[in-house]
Amino acid sequence: MIFQKAHHLKGEVTVPGDKSISHRAVMFGSLAEGTTEVLNFLQGADCLSTIECFRKMGILIENTPERILIHGKGLHGLQKPDGILDAGNSGTTTRLISGILAGQPFETTLTGDSSIRKRPMRRIMEPLSMMGADITSLSNNDCAPLRIKGAPLHGIHYHSKVASAQVKSAILLAGLYADDITKVTEPVVSRDHTEIMLGYFGAQVHTEGTTASICPEPALHGQKVCVPGDISSAAYFIAAGLLVPGAEILIRNVGINPTRDGILKVAQAMGGDITLLNVRRDGEPTADLLVKHSALHGITIEGEIIPTLIDELPIINVMAACAEGTTIIRDAAELKVKESDRIDVMVNSLGAMGCDITGTKDGMIIHGGRPLHGAVIDSHLDHRIAMSFAVAALTADGDTKILGSDAVTISYPNFYTDLSRLMH
Repeated sequence: MIFQKAHHLKGEVTVPGDKSISHRAVMFGSLAEGTTEVLNFLQGADCLSTIECFRKMGILIENTPERILIHGKGLHGLQKPDGILDAGNSGTTTRLISGILAGQPFETTLTGDSSIRKRPMRRIMEPLSMMGADITSLSNNDCAPLRIKGAPLHGIHYHSKVASAQVKSAILLAGLYADDITKVTEPVVSRDHTEIMLGYFGAQVHTEGTTASICPEPALHGQKVCVPGDISSAAYFIAAGLLVPGAEILIRNVGINPTRDGILKVAQAMGGDITLLNVRRDGEPTADLLVKHSALHGITIEGEIIPTLIDELPIINVMAACAEGTTIIRDAAELKVKESDRIDVMVNSLGAMGCDITGTKDGMIIHGGRPLHGAVIDSHLDHRIAMSFAVAALTADGDTKILGSDAVTISYPNFYTDLSRLMH
C-alpha cells in the first residue's frame, strides 16, 4: 500500500474498542455465571481469536455488529476443547488463557501463528509452575506451542522481574483456582484492566502499591461491559494531528486509564496541544481528545512511564523524528519481544526515511527535525509498525510503500479508511 504527504487533516474519528478490555470481557464473561453483554467490542483478529478459544471450550458466544453476548458457565464450566486452541497472533490471548487453563481439570495444547511461536512464555511458565501448574513448551524453547495439564494450584506471592500486565493477569487468573490468596508484585504498576474488571464481575481483588492480590474461588456474575475506545489506536491520530500542519482532530470516547495514558503525558511534554473533553470516570475513565497541530520538541522518556506507553513507542518514535532536538528512550527492552523486534524495525525503517536514529540495548536515540522522505517499509506483519509508518508518510516527501500493510486487521481493521476520511 502506498502513502503520501497530507495537506489536510481535519474531522472527527471514533477508534475501535480497547483491545485489552475486549479480550478480558470475553474471558471473564465465560468464567461468570449468566450472560455478559459487551458493547463496542473490538472486531479485530486478536480478539476474535479469544472468542474462538472459548467457543472451543464449550462457551456459547453470540457475535453481532451491535454487541457480543457471552453465556458464561461459571468458574468451573469450561470443557476440554476438541483439538488445539489457536491464539493466532495474540500474545494477550496466549498468556492470559494459560493462567485459566492451569487450573482446569483437563489437558490442553495452546499455540498461535509463527510470531507467537517465537514470543517468550518462560515469564508465565515460571510463576504458573510455582503455583503447581504443569506447563511444557513442546518445542523446548520456552515458546508456544504449550501443553498445559490442569492441576490443583497454590496461592503464591510472585515478584515479577518485568512490569507486564500479561504476566500479572496470567497469575491472577490462575489465582481464581488456587487454594489461598495469590499476589503479584511488579517493579512498577502495569496496566490494571484485569484488576478493575475482575472486581466488577465480583472477584475480591486488592491493589496496594505495586502489588495486586486476588482471593480464590469467587462467584463471578455476568455484567454489561461498555468498552472504551482504545488509546493505543487513538495514538496514531494523536500523532497525525500533532504533526500535519493545520491539522485538528477530535477523537471520541477514548480510554484514559492512568496505567495506559503515557502517550498523552509524553505528547504534552513534547509541546503537543491536546485538550481532554467530556471526561468520565465511572469504571474505566474515558474522554474525547481534541488534538491540534503543534511544534514538538525532543524529551527523555524512561522509568515508570514506559509500561504506560509500551505499545505506543513506535508512533512516539515517529513524533520524535519530526520534533526539534533529541529524544532519548530508555528502559524499553520489552520492545524486542513484541510482534517484531520494534527497536530494530523502527531504527532501520525511520533511518530509511532520513531520520537520524540509533538503537540502544533498551531503546533508541532520535535526533529529530530532519525532513523525512518516502521509502519502502517492511511492517514485518506488525500492526503497530504498519500504522506508525502510515502516519510517518503523512509528513514525508514522495511515496512511502508499506509492505504487509494489512497487518492492521489485528487491532484496527478500518484504520486506513478512517485516516483517509480525515484527509478529504
